[in-house]
Amino acid sequence: MAARIFRRKQPFFSPPLLSRIYNLCPYLKRWKHTCSKEGEVVRLRDITWRSIARESSYDAATWKTLDSSSAGIMNSDISSPTWTVLKILQCKGFDAYLVGGCVRDLLLKRKPKDFDIVTTASLKQIKKNFHRSRVVGRRFPICHVQIRDCTVEVSSFNTTGRHVKERETTHSSQIPTNCDEKDFIRWKNCMERDFTINGVIYDYIDGIKDLKICKMHTIIPAHLSFTEDSARILRGLRIAARLGLQFSSEITAAIHELSSSIMTLPKSRLIMELNFMLAYGAAEPSIHLLQKFKLLEILLPFHAAYLANQTKSQPTRSSIMLMDIFSNLDKVLSADRPSDSTLWLALLAFHLALLDHPQDALVVWTFSSILYHGLWSKGMQFARENAIYAKFVPEISTSLATISDESLLEEVSHLASLVKSSSIALTSNDALQQSMARYPNQASRSDTCF
Repeated sequence: MAARIFRRKQPFFSPPLLSRIYNLCPYLKRWKHTCSKEGEVVRLRDITWRSIARESSYDAATWKTLDSSSAGIMNSDISSPTWTVLKILQCKGFDAYLVGGCVRDLLLKRKPKDFDIVTTASLKQIKKNFHRSRVVGRRFPICHVQIRDCTVEVSSFNTTGRHVKERETTHSSQIPTNCDEKDFIRWKNCMERDFTINGVIYDYIDGIKDLKICKMHTIIPAHLSFTEDSARILRGLRIAARLGLQFSSEITAAIHELSSSIMTLPKSRLIMELNFMLAYGAAEPSIHLLQKFKLLEILLPFHAAYLANQTKSQPTRSSIMLMDIFSNLDKVLSADRPSDSTLWLALLAFHLALLDHPQDALVVWTFSSILYHGLWSKGMQFARENAIYAKFVPEISTSLATISDESLLEEVSHLASLVKSSSIALTSNDALQQSMARYPNQASRSDTCF
């Protein structure tokens, strides 16, 4: 199958900007965002049938087949490294398919953040055919295949999770009839996954229908799915935030009931999921959902208390500074063009500094302008000519002040030192507890996931 080859865009990254942020906030740590499998079996064909949740058995004779082009998926939409892995596996005699979230995004005319593959080859066979590869994960082991500077996640049909017996019991009465061996293998693999919208193309669970109505359902009962893996709660939130989807009532109830279970996840996993939410162009809606389901107080307790206080004290207020910051960040990021985690960490530290030490609007404008322009003189000039007073309480203390350049430089330097100090509160429980004292009625937690 012919394909036009292209390179994926590099993440949104401005070395001068980040370098200046590092100088201001040396305590901020950089975390590498990694790929996480979030999907179901897909291939460039489409077999649709009614949802497992709505039928007790299925007849393969009723399945329909559509060409991938009919669904709007073109060869040129798939990255070059992904094609390389697919073709090598297929040339070796294995079946290999695109899997999950990437196909979901392609159907929605969005650029995927990454491409994952599932194959009939075992993990040993995958490693044998790709020298630059390694198996990772204990619960759901997969193979990371390195093609040039890109990592492609490759999973095997032969690998199953530890909760397969529970799922087999759940679906024992739903095994399809009159289907061939390949369809049965794909169906069984699909039943081990998370959300229906990640199970499209080979769509055994009404994923395409759910995409059309912008609704999220789990493949098995939501309570069981989230009990199996509480990380699915965070994964579901970020998918819903990025795609503007609604949860089923079952998912909503399960998240409310099991939200605290994410505390059992390793901190590294919590940080990775938070990075996916804030660095890929959907930070504002992600924060809204985290707040709605009381997960923000686990991941970012101080900022959760701040938002709760703002909503309570100013119920008619339409603009909250923290949300405006991340709304503007979303305008320059996307799933295939994310930022480094240091950027959103610096923004959190910046906002925390303003809460603890409110500043004049001109000082804030000048601080931001210097970071953008890189030169004191140019940044100050731009700020003086373009600064507009924004009424944010309590972050902005007064209107635009008339002060000398020397005094302005001194105030901006002081703000830089405050941002540096505030960054510690994101990683230190003691510093966080001091900050949380500002909101004694809101503080339900006093530790940080960093």
